[in-house]
Parts: sequence; C-alpha cells; structure tokens
Amino acid sequence: MDEVSRTSAIYEGNSDAFVEKYRSESVAARFGGDFYAALSGDHVLDVGCGPGIDTETFSDDGFDVTGFDLTASFVESARTAVPDASFVRGDMRRLPFRDGLFDGVWSCASFLHVPRADAPETLREFRRVLAVNGVLYLSLKHGDESGYDDDGRYFERYRPGEIRSLLDDAGFSTVSIDEYGRWLNVLAGV
Repeated sequence: MDEVSRTSAIYEGNSDAFVEKYRSESVAARFGGDFYAALSGDHVLDVGCGPGIDTETFSDDGFDVTGFDLTASFVESARTAVPDASFVRGDMRRLPFRDGLFDGVWSCASFLHVPRADAPETLREFRRVLAVNGVLYLSLKHGDESGYDDDGRYFERYRPGEIRSLLDDAGFSTVSIDEYGRWLNVLAGV
C-alpha cells in the first residue's frame, strides 16, 4: 500500500472524527482572499476537499465548484453538506478532467499527502486542468522531515525554494509563497 492509499485508509477508518474536525472551519473563508482576487472565472476545483467545508464556502460565494477527494466517506459527507456542488472521487495524481476546465484549483492540506516522487506529475496535472489565466492555491506543511504522523497519515514537508522549483518545472509562471507558522500558503498562476 503506497503513502496515499494508506493515508486515505486512515481517513476512511476514522471518518466520523475527521469529518467533525474538518467541518469546523473553512480555510477558504479565512485565507482565500488572494485566491479569490486572482480568479478570472467562476469554475473551481477543490482538490482533496475532504468533507467539503471549503467547497461549501466556494458554493455559497457563487462559484461553480467541483469537490474532489480519494476518501469515499468524505465525498459522501460533502455531497450531503453541499448539495449545490459537484463531487468526484479519485486520486489527484491522475485528475479525470479535461484540459483547461477550471479557473482555479484549490488544494488545501491535501497535496501534502502526495509523496515527493509523485509531486512533479501531480503539479503538472493541476496545471493541465487550469484554464488560461488560471490560479492554483496550495497549503503545505513547512519543514524538512517528511513521513508518517502518530496516527499513520503521510505528510510531505517543503521548504519555500523546493516548492517554488517544483511549480516552475510544472509550468506555473508566477509563484508567491507566504509562511504562516508551520504552514506555507502558495499561490501560483499560469
């Protein structure tokens, strides 16, 4: 079982607790201002949407939003909580969407579960589904040591220069990175 599958299994096995935890606060409502300002259209993909709190924020703010997650119970919880949004279950390393479909890709605390070896291709997938003038938001854990936490979930940590280099290589033309405690908030444009 790879890191992504193992992490999804942890989420699935404890879904009630994680749904309660992740439905408590919308990161999009709290930190999404720059992402909102950079959007040139209203079609947003929420990658790793979990139980849908950010998807709900985008939907409530009038966006045409699609939630996307690997964990089946999260997708079901999100569908119940946000009936006006679309939801698709799948692996972010292989997005099942056509090229240029989305004006924005929001990936809040989800890309960080992708092992570093899969990071370049995953970022190219994010770039592929973005329209001209599209924007990507990533929130990542800041640091040097990647690995499993105490409950068995895998986390990849990055330094600002590392993620900037990966985004440059994936075809993003502008990148801004803000450090917020142990987190990196990244905004990248095409």
